[in-house]
Amino acid sequence: MDIHSQHKLLLAPFREALYNADVGQLKQIVGNLFAIDAKVQMAFPFETLASRDALVDDVYANLFKAIPDLERRDTIVMAGNSGHGDWVGCCGYYTGAFMYPWLDIPATGHQVSMRFHEFYRFEDGKVVEVQSLWDIPEVMMQANAWPMSPSLGREWQVPAPATQDGFVPGPYSPEKSQASFDLVMAMCEGLGKYAEGGVEAMELPKYWHPHCSWYGPSGIGTGRGLRGFRNWHQIPFLNALPNRWSTLDTGHMFADGDYVGFTAWPGMGAHVTGDGWLGIAPAGQEISMRSLDFWRCENGLIRENWVLVDLLSIYDQLGVDVLGRMREFNKARAHLFE
Repeated sequence: MDIHSQHKLLLAPFREALYNADVGQLKQIVGNLFAIDAKVQMAFPFETLASRDALVDDVYANLFKAIPDLERRDTIVMAGNSGHGDWVGCCGYYTGAFMYPWLDIPATGHQVSMRFHEFYRFEDGKVVEVQSLWDIPEVMMQANAWPMSPSLGREWQVPAPATQDGFVPGPYSPEKSQASFDLVMAMCEGLGKYAEGGVEAMELPKYWHPHCSWYGPSGIGTGRGLRGFRNWHQIPFLNALPNRWSTLDTGHMFADGDYVGFTAWPGMGAHVTGDGWLGIAPAGQEISMRSLDFWRCENGLIRENWVLVDLLSIYDQLGVDVLGRMREFNKARAHLFE
């Protein structure tokens, strides 16, 4: 069995324990699968954890308290080598009945979903690094507790791949994977040509399918087609952040069949100028941005793109305490004070 198929197989029990809501099994698996000094990096407010054990004891345990029947549902599981290591990338969502507050987000008593993008780097059969984003604003919105600006794009339950083949099977195909990698890399390099000649210099129609879907994080939303992508994300983004830097060359991009994943910590930085962004007035603040991505290629074009951005971290860097604002926003909900 090739190394990338092996790594997907090694991670399967971890995913299964979360599907079965088995905290005891999860703790045992993390102890066996994760290196003792594994670096676990998560979205704000969790940040870099003190140890691998904290992933279960401090993060998942509290999520299980809020959602006792928590269930993990993966929609993409792919693997490859980024040139800087061997990775497994997982995309999907956590779901279950939201029975008790979590991060002071008011419980709803109804089923809730929270999208995740999680990347695991392997060495010698062990997970040695995790880069993981959870779409916490999505939970706030479902609880009617989002205290910040509304999304420009469409907020909804972001779907699995249209082709329903996100669990990329082995054996690993170097040729097919390389073709997908080259397509996405060329597109990303095209995005960097904006300074040379604006949007036209990016040549986006050259890389994107006419019916493409861009699934952004909650707080930005989904854009359909290049027009939707430009209107609901790209134009506001470029206007607000004209001075940007990227870690594309030092991040981790890898491909597996029709799928390409990218993770970096952070993946981009910028100064917030222009028209401001996310409802924040421009003041020239410098921010870094964690953005973890998946693309699905189809017949030489990009058909779908799943993007998570750590918006809570961005707000925090801009001096806005979103969780604190949410607490103020929801003071009238009596059960917050029980």
